[in-house]
Amino acid sequence: MLGIFALNYALDKAYDQNLDLVLISPGANPPVAKIMDYKKYRYDQTKRLKEERRKQAQASIQVRDIWLSATIDVGDLKTKAKKGREFIENGDKVRASIRMRGRQMLHPEAGIEVMNNFFELLSDVAEIESAPVQQGRSIYMVLAPISTKQKNK
Repeated sequence: MLGIFALNYALDKAYDQNLDLVLISPGANPPVAKIMDYKKYRYDQTKRLKEERRKQAQASIQVRDIWLSATIDVGDLKTKAKKGREFIENGDKVRASIRMRGRQMLHPEAGIEVMNNFFELLSDVAEIESAPVQQGRSIYMVLAPISTKQKNK
């Protein structure tokens, strides 16, 4: 903060420092101006806006649930995969879940095989974020959209 100066003096001071005189608050009495590098200021502003948009886009990602069965048939699995494809193409993550009941608990590999078949149907648009894991009576797997780095390969 330098104080109150005449316009010509402020412009000369900015010119001597190879900077710009930028009007910050024109409605104030007297008007408020600042000596700064305006191009750098604009660059920083656009960079900050891009970062905010990126964070906002990441915050809007939802995790959608799709429930499968250990004894699901091929047609039903394709129908669930079609819905999962819609979710992934919208940028959301998909959590596929299987609830094991009764004797199915003795053969969790059947549920994991269903999960792998489900992923194979979506492998062109999705990647595995967390592999199929059994937790108690349930088996979970999370699929995410393929990142842009992997799409370019």
